[in-house]
Amino acid sequence: MNRSSTFVEKYRPKLSKELVGQEKSVQEVEKFLKEFPKKKALILHGPPGVGKTTLVHAIAKENNIDIFELNASDLRNRLKLEEVLKPASQQHSLFKSNKILLMDEVDGVTGEDRGGVPELIRIIDKTAHPIIMTGNDIWDSKFSELRPKCKLVEMKSATIENLVKVINDVLRKEGVEENPHFLKQIAIKSQGDLRAALNDVQTYVLTDRSNVDFLEERHKEDSIFNILKKLFQERENHLNLFDNTSMSLDEILLWIEENIPREYKGKELARAYLALAKADVFRGRIYKQQFWRFLVYQNIFQSAGISYAKDKPKSAFTKYERPQRILKIWLNNTKMAKKKTISQKYARFVHCSTKRAMRDFYLIKKIIGQNPETIKSLQLTDEEVEFIRK
Repeated sequence: MNRSSTFVEKYRPKLSKELVGQEKSVQEVEKFLKEFPKKKALILHGPPGVGKTTLVHAIAKENNIDIFELNASDLRNRLKLEEVLKPASQQHSLFKSNKILLMDEVDGVTGEDRGGVPELIRIIDKTAHPIIMTGNDIWDSKFSELRPKCKLVEMKSATIENLVKVINDVLRKEGVEENPHFLKQIAIKSQGDLRAALNDVQTYVLTDRSNVDFLEERHKEDSIFNILKKLFQERENHLNLFDNTSMSLDEILLWIEENIPREYKGKELARAYLALAKADVFRGRIYKQQFWRFLVYQNIFQSAGISYAKDKPKSAFTKYERPQRILKIWLNNTKMAKKKTISQKYARFVHCSTKRAMRDFYLIKKIIGQNPETIKSLQLTDEEVEFIRK
C-alpha cells in the first residue's frame, strides 16, 4: 500500500459526481456559471471539511475552465485586493477561454470601511470573470453588504451513511477490510467533517485501532448566525443546538428575542414569544433561587419551544441583527466609564472624592464645558471633551 500521502489528498474527488451527497450544490454552481453575468459572484458556504474548494476545482476541470486561486488569509485588506484580485478580475486566461476567480476562506477578509469587503464589492461589480468564494460563516455582520451581491450556495455536513460509504471505499482501495460498526463510530466522531473522518481512518490504518478515541468528540464552535438559522428555519427539537457555542443561554436568549419578529408572524410570533417568556421565567428562578436544575427547562423552551412555534420549516433568507439591548448596555457602560474618568480627574484637581464628583456631574459638566482653561488643566482627551460638550 502506498501511504506516503494523506488520504484527504490521495482520494480527493476529481469529478463533481464523486462528491457524495452534494448533488444540489453542484447543480447550483453549474447554473451560476452558465448564467454569468446575471450574478457575478457566488459564496459557497458550509462547515469545514465538506468539500467546498474540491467542488469548484472539479467543476472547473469538467468544463475546461482555468482557475485563478487566492487564499483570503493572504488578501485580508483593501491594498492586497487591489494589487492581486482586481487585475486578475479583468485579465483573460492565457491558456483557456474561461476563468474562475476562487477565493478560499473569505471569512478572513476584513470588513471595516477601509477594509477588504468594500473593495471586494467594487471588484465584483466590475469583474469580467465569475468569482467564487468559500467560507464557513458568511452570516457574520461584516458580510451584510456582500451577501446581496452574491448567489449563496450551502454545502451541508455529510450524513453518517455517506461518510461510511466514502470511508469504506477508501479502505477497500487501500486493501483493508473493516466491520461496519467501526466505520460508523469514525463517522459519528467526525460530526459530518469528511476530512476529519479520513484523517482518523488513516491514523488507524497506519497505527492501530487503539489510537482512535471515539468518546472524544471534535469541538466545532457554531456561530450565532448559524444557530439562529437552524432554530428559526428548521422545525426540530434542537435540544443540543447551543452545545457548540461559547455563548451563554442568557446571551442567546437576547439574540432570539431581537430576531423573532424577523422570522415569525401572527400566531407563530405569539407562540414563539410565549416560549421565550417561559424560558425567561426559569432563567429568573435560576438567578433568584439558585435552582440550577432549571437550566434544562430554560434550554428546552428557547430551543425546541421556539423551533416548534412555526407550523412548517422556512427557507427564505433573513438578515439577523445584533440585540439592541446589548448595544444599549454597552453604550451605557461606555458613557459611565467616560463619566467616571472625568470625575476622577476633576476630583484630584479640586481635592474632593470621586463619589461626590459623580453625584454632581451634571453641574460639573456645564462648568468644565464652558471653560477651556479647566479642560486644559484637567488634561481631558478629545473624546472626553466631546462627551462633556454634548
